[in-house]
Amino acid sequence: AIAPAFPAVAAPRTHSIVIDRMKFGSAPTGVRVGDTVAWVNHDLFRHSATARNQAFDVDLPPGATGTALMTRAGGFPYACRFHAAMTAQIVVSA
Repeated sequence: AIAPAFPAVAAPRTHSIVIDRMKFGSAPTGVRVGDTVAWVNHDLFRHSATARNQAFDVDLPPGATGTALMTRAGGFPYACRFHAAMTAQIVVSA
């Protein structure tokens, strides 16, 4: 008997976004449900990565790294609670 073929399931990954000079770095590509996104604050100021739909809210004191588990697919616009001009988006695929 031949065993049925199942698609390979990729192991969850961690994707990093660096915050520097009052800007979010480029959004990572290939983020999937189950992956973690880590924001690394290289600024001297406190920041946050706060999803507009409340999917995540990561507090980032100066020098800190904070993470959020991506639990559903979609586009997630986010901003810094402390600096409204800092905006970005993460796209998560199923």
